Amino acid sequence: MFKIGIIGAGWIAEKMAMTLKSNPHGCQCYAVASRTLDKAQAFASKWGVEKAYGSYEEIVQDPDVDLIYIATPHSHHYAHTRLTLEHGKPCLVEKAFTANTREAAELLSLAKEKGVFITEAIWTRYMPLSHMVKDIMESGVIGEPRLLTATLCYMMEEKERIIRPELCGGALLDLGVYCLNFARMYFGTDIIKTVTNCQIGPTGMDMQECISLSYADGKMANLQSGALCLNDRQGIINGTEGYIRVDNINCPELIEVYRNYELIASYPKPTNMITGYEYQVFECKRCIEQGLLESPMMPHAETLSIMQQMDELRKEWGVVYPMD
Repeated sequence: MFKIGIIGAGWIAEKMAMTLKSNPHGCQCYAVASRTLDKAQAFASKWGVEKAYGSYEEIVQDPDVDLIYIATPHSHHYAHTRLTLEHGKPCLVEKAFTANTREAAELLSLAKEKGVFITEAIWTRYMPLSHMVKDIMESGVIGEPRLLTATLCYMMEEKERIIRPELCGGALLDLGVYCLNFARMYFGTDIIKTVTNCQIGPTGMDMQECISLSYADGKMANLQSGALCLNDRQGIINGTEGYIRVDNINCPELIEVYRNYELIASYPKPTNMITGYEYQVFECKRCIEQGLLESPMMPHAETLSIMQQMDELRKEWGVVYPMD
């Protein structure tokens, strides 16, 4: 059994525990650690987790844990991941990977020094439908891809993790990171110009933003994310002969392929998909068993590059975190 320990006992940790409840592909949610033993025990009782720890130091010292999933707020990823790496435990770190590029670079350097696997838990990178989009685009069925749009908005203006600078708030690290990844996966990194517009909230955090990217080969990507409204969460890749529509860039549920405005193919999510969280765990298991230190689905260089991109956007908008 491949045993996963979770640092943090919030809603995102619960989603991972729920995903692994049936031990898919031999992956077990084996242990959880919280700041208090009572909270860890309540979590373990609810989700059938074998071990509950009242401190993060205890879980990283458990010799039976094969992988630690960091499920705390962005602001705490650096400290909790560093603790895990220092004890030689492989890490799956929830997005956004860290608060900024400096923290990300330090963690990736430490992981390399220790010879320990680490990857970012940007779950869309590992999903079968995400890979299928790339294959469809490269098949030529929509002609030459030239324009990409991606949107992701939720009503989250009262959530502490969005409005508090000390928790690395704002829409960018929580939601915009998905739009940036969507553009990266399908249009690459050769960006020659970025134009943005951003609405700043009362606490100084970015609440909604529009980001337009121009690429050296003439492609363009228009991205919108925010915490002040609901939207369709669609990603569309437009080509000279048709387009691909992805329903929910956060967790792809359906791909539709159009040629000359006519629907010619559709691909639903796998019938055996649990929540989508499982695929990143399966990939971690595969990489660790093969002795890899990073996943080709989310290379370290890509994590660093996106953190740098988000640092530059925050600098332009004047969004500052205490750890900057």
